[in-house]
Amino acid sequence: MKSIAEVLGDSKTIAVVGLSSNPMRASYGVSEYMQSAGYRIIPVNPQEAEVLGERCYATLDEVPEPVDIVNVFRRPEFVPHIVEAAIRKGAHTVWMQEGVIHEQAAERARQAGLTVVMDRCILKEHRKLRK
Repeated sequence: MKSIAEVLGDSKTIAVVGLSSNPMRASYGVSEYMQSAGYRIIPVNPQEAEVLGERCYATLDEVPEPVDIVNVFRRPEFVPHIVEAAIRKGAHTVWMQEGVIHEQAAERARQAGLTVVMDRCILKEHRKLRK
């Protein structure tokens, strides 16, 4: 498993599952920050057409390009399905934001060779590394 520093250093593209166009939502603020830090953000949300100037996809399976990190802003009960899609997509990492915990799905991702970060904020971790 890669360290958080390696994950963030080696990655360029982040698919954000559950990204909202509402600037008051955590998913928006976190993704906006990561985009400003140089990462390509791909929104995944069936309720949105475009977020942060990027076309939004209804599902991870519809994203037409490779993804390094799948960042999950969904409730834990949705995580197993997202992990399976991340595996199909060939993602390198599944990142579950603070409060998103699903041990069985995390183990499934690890068994498939993905790095798993769980119950951590990608923005906070990125800021720690920049100090």
